[in-house]
Amino acid sequence: MSLQAIADRRRFLALTLGGVSAVALPGSVGAQSAPPVRRRAAVDEHSVTSTVKLEVKARPLPSFDLRDRTHLRFGMLQYRSGVALTSAYPGFGGLSGIRLDAKGERFLAISDKGGWFTGRIAYSGREITGLADVEAAPLLGPDGRPITDRGWYDSESLARDGDTVYVGLERVNQLLRYDFAKGGTGARGEIMPLPPAAKRLPNNKGLEALVMVPKGLPLAGSLMALSERGLDASGNLLAFLIGGPAPGQFSIVRSNDFDVSDAVLLPSGDLLVLERKFSLFNGVGIRIRRIKLADIAPGALVDGPAIFAADLGQEIDNLEGIDAHVTAEGETVLTMVSDDNFSMIQRTLLLQFTLLE
Repeated sequence: MSLQAIADRRRFLALTLGGVSAVALPGSVGAQSAPPVRRRAAVDEHSVTSTVKLEVKARPLPSFDLRDRTHLRFGMLQYRSGVALTSAYPGFGGLSGIRLDAKGERFLAISDKGGWFTGRIAYSGREITGLADVEAAPLLGPDGRPITDRGWYDSESLARDGDTVYVGLERVNQLLRYDFAKGGTGARGEIMPLPPAAKRLPNNKGLEALVMVPKGLPLAGSLMALSERGLDASGNLLAFLIGGPAPGQFSIVRSNDFDVSDAVLLPSGDLLVLERKFSLFNGVGIRIRRIKLADIAPGALVDGPAIFAADLGQEIDNLEGIDAHVTAEGETVLTMVSDDNFSMIQRTLLLQFTLLE
């Protein structure tokens, strides 16, 4: 793609995301001030209301850099493969969180319109070829009914600890816990208590990332909850340790107008924070910061270096989900997924990179 084409694409997306579409599509990168959804509305056509099987088509993305197909390394990441996903099923899209099994094959994902997606990533060697065995189901509330019946849509963050799954909801600032041993995606959500400051997070800037700290690491048993753009008195990003040995609030340095979109904890104990920013003039930017888990504690202000950055010169979209797995060869692979906001000009991308240690 030429530099002029990239500039045209950036202007087109910026104008669209910063204009009418951004207001009409809650959860988009340009929709920070969109009004809360308080009743069933037109977006309900994208909500999952029953368990269904669906076919998902995949178009390969042979390169990540639109300007240089031979360019594979981006900071500390090396591009492996990626696909653009589409489906005739109207509820497919809006993917805002993903968790993989240890092999990087079976996945659990959430849509920000109150839906689960499960299935398997298909590979040819190390390259993604598509998705198989995909099913969609509604997130259920404590009453066994879809959470969308309550007007709860913005299911933005996802963490998994064995059969226990946590989902964070923006706007209403709720945390739900699911016991997948009791019905898998048909399990009922239990409302979990949140710190008072988390309940007061700004509209559409709430819990955007959830990470469970496993056994063997500092803060084991803690659920880390990161806000998209809830700010402390110094303008840094609010985050919380829920449960575990040292519950409390901490902050992450906010810089260059980036907001949190997801996070994942590496086996080494480092936290990778996926971030994005939107500018009417500069378009969309994506980066990943690496933060030491040992630095995180109640009252702490933490920061870390950026290990990856991309813009509209690369195959990015509204990247909102990240997870990691280790291959049989010992490579750490990062998987990222984008939220298309059910927009004609955005895409659902599934991208994989090798983390270069």
